[in-house]
Amino acid sequence: MRQVPAASRTLLILKTLAASPNPMTAVAIARELQLPRSSTYHLLNAMQELGFVVHYPEEERWGLGIGAFEIGTAYLRHDPIERLAKPVLQKSLKELHPVVVVAHLGVLHGNEVLYLLKQQPQKPLSTLTEIGVRLPANLTASGRSMLAQLPTSQVRALFPNKNAFINRTGKGPQTLAALLDTLKREKSQGFSSEVGFITDGMSTIAAAVLDRHHQPAATVSYTYPTDTVSQEDVSKIIKTAQHCARQISKRLGG
Repeated sequence: MRQVPAASRTLLILKTLAASPNPMTAVAIARELQLPRSSTYHLLNAMQELGFVVHYPEEERWGLGIGAFEIGTAYLRHDPIERLAKPVLQKSLKELHPVVVVAHLGVLHGNEVLYLLKQQPQKPLSTLTEIGVRLPANLTASGRSMLAQLPTSQVRALFPNKNAFINRTGKGPQTLAALLDTLKREKSQGFSSEVGFITDGMSTIAAAVLDRHHQPAATVSYTYPTDTVSQEDVSKIIKTAQHCARQISKRLGG
């Protein structure tokens, strides 16, 4: 970045405006970034011409413009997490072969998990976790791997009463106390797991993907028929889930 100071300063101004709850004066921007005032005004004017910032003359302040919004929405349209995760999951299935597992990528959606990706092994395996399906976060290893990374207060807010706890097979945490105990243990061990909580005879192991702020951005999970996988294979799946989660985290800047 030091080799292109104008470019790096422009990006820092955009990041500063994005982080501010309100438009800022040029003086405040220059002071926060320790930039010369003349350079700051020059860059802001150039960015204004391209629509990346907007000037509010009555307030003598600057805010983000439509150009910045367009860049942000384009980023979302490109499905960044799915695109970054897909090759990692595909490679992991090849490395786990001949163990038959289905790999998934999911995100937390309220107190549910929303599945974004599903990668099948060479021999397809039928599971409930299709793309677009939502399942209870308290029962799924996918959901709990992300919940375990959240503050207790946030978990409480997501599960405020007994009606928030869904029961599918009679297994899994059904109270806030039981859920918090499970999350504490799973965070300590570095992965989440469930055996028959969602579907009898099926097990899942999951690890959280963290963003640059150490918040759960997604989860990587592997589902398999419980009685077809040895304990040695389970250990291998755990290591694979953790490794893939770390790889995707790094790709996201985490």
